[in-house]
Amino acid sequence: MNSIQFPLLDRIAPNSVISTTLNDLSNWSRLSSLWPLLYGTSCCFIEFASLIGSRFDFDRYGLVPRSTPRQADLILMDGTVTMKMASSLVRLYKQIPEPKYVIAMGACTITGGMFSTYSYSTVRGVDKLIPVDVYLPGCPPKPEAVIDAITKLRKKISRELYEDRIRSQ
Repeated sequence: MNSIQFPLLDRIAPNSVISTTLNDLSNWSRLSSLWPLLYGTSCCFIEFASLIGSRFDFDRYGLVPRSTPRQADLILMDGTVTMKMASSLVRLYKQIPEPKYVIAMGACTITGGMFSTYSYSTVRGVDKLIPVDVYLPGCPPKPEAVIDAITKLRKKISRELYEDRIRSQ
């Protein structure tokens, strides 16, 4: 069988050694390929949708938006959550495979926003339903702030230990 010759690689590869731990390799691969679930309820979702366009280019961060929870590992929860939608949100969260992460985006998601004052049907904080990893305040937060929240989540993922993930499951 003929092997393909790579002259540059043949000169560099014999003298190279990559040393790392399994934990660091696992964290690096997870933080480099977060797949957010396309799930939004109101005006904050428009800001999230602008990230997919060419101006902010969400793909360069390794973020590939998914339409199914079984292929996602991140929920960018944005917009108002009502009591009627709460069970659907919890069901979607449970369908995401481990490890899974949540970013609460916008005032309506974090505290219920302006709708929580006179509305009995608004959930006053999505953290009452699902655990939140990063909070992103604003009404609505700018796309640059969403990218900053992704960066903070990536830093959190890079510090995780494999044993802690096993214990939490």
